[in-house]
Amino acid sequence: MSVLRCPLCIIGSGPAAYTAAIYAARAELHPILFEGFLANGIAAGGQLTTTTLVENYPGFPEGIQGPELCERFRKQGEHFGTKIISETVERVDFSSRPYKVLSDNTQVEADAVIVATGAIAKRLEFKGSGDPPEGFWNRGISACAVCDGAAPIFRNKDLVVIGGGDSAMEEAIFLTKFGKSVTVIHRRDELRASKVMQSRAKANEKIRFLFSHVVVEAYGDSVLQGIHVRDLKSDRVKDMPCSGLFFAVGHLPATKFLDNQLALDEDGYIKTVPGSTKTNVAGVFACGDVQDKKWRQAVTAAGTGCMAALEAEHYLQTLDNGHLDA
Repeated sequence: MSVLRCPLCIIGSGPAAYTAAIYAARAELHPILFEGFLANGIAAGGQLTTTTLVENYPGFPEGIQGPELCERFRKQGEHFGTKIISETVERVDFSSRPYKVLSDNTQVEADAVIVATGAIAKRLEFKGSGDPPEGFWNRGISACAVCDGAAPIFRNKDLVVIGGGDSAMEEAIFLTKFGKSVTVIHRRDELRASKVMQSRAKANEKIRFLFSHVVVEAYGDSVLQGIHVRDLKSDRVKDMPCSGLFFAVGHLPATKFLDNQLALDEDGYIKTVPGSTKTNVAGVFACGDVQDKKWRQAVTAAGTGCMAALEAEHYLQTLDNGHLDA
């Protein structure tokens, strides 16, 4: 196993991680970044690599493909001197400094660490829900209405949201700006969302609800054309034509490898000091979707990546000066 030493190690490869790398490299912190190798089943670059046209990231008035945007992030980080390792971090040791970040082949020792491993949108599995050519993922099926809802294929069309929590209500309400109708499908008899969010959704004349049903199949040709849903009480299956299907069944933060060495909330997201990227371990910072369960946008992730790099730089300066500013 090769052992490398650096002031700052970054774990992750989405907009948060790459932005942190750009700022840290320009500050001459000589960062080493683990971008992962199909970590959590996703290519380096994170959730953006699973999207097609990104239209809401500043600087690209005509939009840009998600994988291309990630590649630009990566090249910019490298341009300023970030060393990128295409390996997945398996474990960390934050018990003492220098902190250790380990993959199967490499151990990096660093005085500060930024965790930017993101969160994975939960995707339900049924016939037609997967990747092309058999499935309709990114061809009518999505897990982010804010990211994809304004796309032309969804405008003035019948849309479906699967879920029963606050996120599902938010997605449904957002989609009414573009779709002709929105049907919320929930497997239970009642919603889990807060009363205020339920009231907002139920007051919207474009939204209707289908309780005690599950989707069992998605179908179409080049794009999604409809779904088959099963009534859990009668077991009958019926056809529902639609042009868009949005999963709103939660996210899984990529924090398992931390082995509880950082404080996590009840959903597994890293806890950070409000208004900061500081964790409960001095010199370890968290940014992007791994600590943000509310916004989950590329641009907000990039913003917290900037914050993490600046806070890491300040922390390392305190070490150089012989005192610790936790």
